[in-house]
Amino acid sequence: MATPLHIETFAVGPLQCNCSIIACPDTKEAIIVDPGGDAPEIKRRIAAAGLTVKYLIHTHAHFDHIGATAELKRDLNAQILLHPEDRFLYDNIQMQGQMFGMALEPTVPVDQVLNDEMTLNFGHQSSVVLHTPGHTPGSVCFHLAGHESHLFSGDTLFRGSVGRTDLWGGSSEQLMRSIKQRLLPLDDSTTIYPGHGPTSTVWNEKKTNPFLRT
Repeated sequence: MATPLHIETFAVGPLQCNCSIIACPDTKEAIIVDPGGDAPEIKRRIAAAGLTVKYLIHTHAHFDHIGATAELKRDLNAQILLHPEDRFLYDNIQMQGQMFGMALEPTVPVDQVLNDEMTLNFGHQSSVVLHTPGHTPGSVCFHLAGHESHLFSGDTLFRGSVGRTDLWGGSSEQLMRSIKQRLLPLDDSTTIYPGHGPTSTVWNEKKTNPFLRT
């Protein structure tokens, strides 16, 4: 029987973004999805599990999803990956913070861009990038398929809800198209880890999400 993935998802930062640590159980090589804040806690969990972080990957570049990226880059020497259509948000993190009354640290350069259908390898595991614009122009989801199917959906799809589209570059039409064309066709058993709130499954969202009934 295959050893399950190491997955830890926990809320970080002032807006309680879900940060996820995903690691290959064989090699202990890991990726971090949406390190939005609380860098000391993220580093504590990495050290406790004996992991080496290869990538810091981001579903999008709102400040609550990238707030700890600069510190983790310095301390873990992992590569920063972001979709290029969200660079304008990433580069303006301080402006974003000011709108919410917070002083935020400047970002550091992105190491590699994320593209649709790109495969990210870590240890013996891999994740496929799904470009899902709507919440932001460069929003992506990360799909891990194997013995089990996992989707890290950022702020595109939540349990019982969908992402807001009234911020910089948002589009409700694009959001719904992204969800229906890229996410709902995944296996019904796929576990969804959203950017905020509790987990769900593709089946549950198909059957109960009021935003997806039309």
